[in-house]
Amino acid sequence: MGSTHRDRLLLVPAVLCALLGTTAPAATASDGPGIGTGTEVARLYDDAAKATAAYEQGRRAADAQRIQAVRLQGQLAGRRRELSTIHDAIGGVAREQYRTGSPLVLTAQLLLADDPDEVMRGRRLARQAETAVNQLLGRARQAERRLTLAERTARAARHALDLRKAQLARIKQSIATKLEGAQWKLQGEADRSVAAGRCAGAVRLERRGEVPRGTAWVTPVETYELSAGFGSAGERWAQRHTGQDFAVGIGAPVRSVGAGRVISVSCGGGFGIEIVVQHPGGYYSQYAHLAAVTVDQGEQVLTGQWIGQAGTTGNSTGPHLHFEVRLTPYLGSGVDPAAWLRERGVRLWRGSR
Repeated sequence: MGSTHRDRLLLVPAVLCALLGTTAPAATASDGPGIGTGTEVARLYDDAAKATAAYEQGRRAADAQRIQAVRLQGQLAGRRRELSTIHDAIGGVAREQYRTGSPLVLTAQLLLADDPDEVMRGRRLARQAETAVNQLLGRARQAERRLTLAERTARAARHALDLRKAQLARIKQSIATKLEGAQWKLQGEADRSVAAGRCAGAVRLERRGEVPRGTAWVTPVETYELSAGFGSAGERWAQRHTGQDFAVGIGAPVRSVGAGRVISVSCGGGFGIEIVVQHPGGYYSQYAHLAAVTVDQGEQVLTGQWIGQAGTTGNSTGPHLHFEVRLTPYLGSGVDPAAWLRERGVRLWRGSR
């Protein structure tokens, strides 16, 4: 996928989220079309990831075959230079034979020679040299045929892989286009739900987030670019930014940073659709501007479990996740999420992740 489309897919603007007012009350769940769209977006995210992996694998294979073909072409050129040298040697032997090889010449040499045996030994050595050169030529020709075949095979394999890579690129592009359409459909449904003050029911995705056994804490999204940080200033905030923003695409899976209980699923207000999770130890995590939720209020969640899908609901200028860590469930009790996660062995990366 080209960088332009990737930018469209990730949608990484200078994301700002205005956090004005207090946490909205829990919304009444309702059956809505967002359930099907959220599932479709999650499936397309999986399909896009698989298509990208297949494309990258095909690209690497094609590049390896291209390198192999170039290497074989170099070997073949070297072998042909050797053959040219051997042909020159055989030509010299043939010319010598032509010059001295007639029976009359050989008879004259024997009659005039001081040592006829020396003449015969020389003739035998010449024939042996000719035989050796011919054998060398035969082996060189066999090696050339093998190299030519290998080069032809490598070239054909590279061509097939290039065709496969182009096909995978088309598939990936098609999935990305479908994903983008589904993302904005999901966002439109979320916006209508927020405007009505009634959030759609939980999207029960077939696949759940998985983390390695023994992992207690994770980032709220797997792949992201960091945007506005905790305490940063902005004209859209009443005071300072109260959380950490993660720039992600609409519908990107949002996961609980740790085990706990969902104490609030709400929509409306500056945060749009949001979830608050209570964790052991007296801390709360908040996930805001969502496009959909995948859990219900009161539900127990595990570390890394998918609890929602990112969006741009509420007071938001672009798709992202606004994440907070609080001492209470309410706005105004937040602590620096990056430092809080770092104390628990989870580092946030400034570049793409």
